[in-house]
Amino acid sequence: MKASHRMETLLARAVLAAMGALPWRGSLAAGARLGDVTRAFGIRRRVARENLARAFPEKSAAERERILAGHYRELGRVAAEYARLDRLVRAPAGEVVASARGIGHLEAARGRGAILLSGHFSNFEVVGASLARLNPLDFVVRPLSNPGVEAWIAARRRAAGVGLISADDGLRGIFQALRAGRWVAFLADQDARGSGVFVPFFGHPASTPVGPARLALKLGVPIVMGFALRRDDGRFDLEVDPPLPLPDRRDPGAARALTALHTARLEERVRRRPELWFWLHRRWKTAPPATDR
Repeated sequence: MKASHRMETLLARAVLAAMGALPWRGSLAAGARLGDVTRAFGIRRRVARENLARAFPEKSAAERERILAGHYRELGRVAAEYARLDRLVRAPAGEVVASARGIGHLEAARGRGAILLSGHFSNFEVVGASLARLNPLDFVVRPLSNPGVEAWIAARRRAAGVGLISADDGLRGIFQALRAGRWVAFLADQDARGSGVFVPFFGHPASTPVGPARLALKLGVPIVMGFALRRDDGRFDLEVDPPLPLPDRRDPGAARALTALHTARLEERVRRRPELWFWLHRRWKTAPPATDR
């Protein structure tokens, strides 16, 4: 491991251990302050401002700054919760997840493969892992560049009761999980470079991962979208949508149409609670071909 990675790992573990020693709501307050400090240092702030201006040109600069401030605080809260991920997932009903709407859409998929789809939206890991109580569940993850931090986070996820499938290992593990009746959870809202398909996101073409759509069409498994909405008291409302309608897989444009549909569903949620989505990523980094503009 690189010396810089060792230092990052030690620092991250120390900070998160301190957060884990606090009561949950105390750690949320500390995490929000950490988010304020991160924003003050300007980490990825320019990227986030550019993204917000592109997504919300109708809002004033002051309105976008309020969204950005709330977003950094939410990032801090989410970071603070990693240290107690397993405890949050196993908390008594109502203590962490205050309400769950649409769970029946998942009940119908128990015992058979399903794709659970969300975005980098609030603490998707807490609510996603809580669904492993209903059916065996795997997260598809892309490993971090720092192996020490990656190992620590992977241990927290496993302790919360979920399996892990590396996105770098290809489709074999995903196919096996779905065919075994497991649920496989994806995030499909970051720039996919040249391997994605371009679909509208806030009115601009965005390279978007097409893998979940192709898997659903090939295997005939449902795509069920869910979102965690943070309340003022720190708890979450889980909202689960009905399965997305699958287009005719014989249509050559089926995968793109399905990708456009789940991206539009995500946009609806982001418009409702923009401070909860991850604005620090260059979502529109890859330019579309001239024919798609």
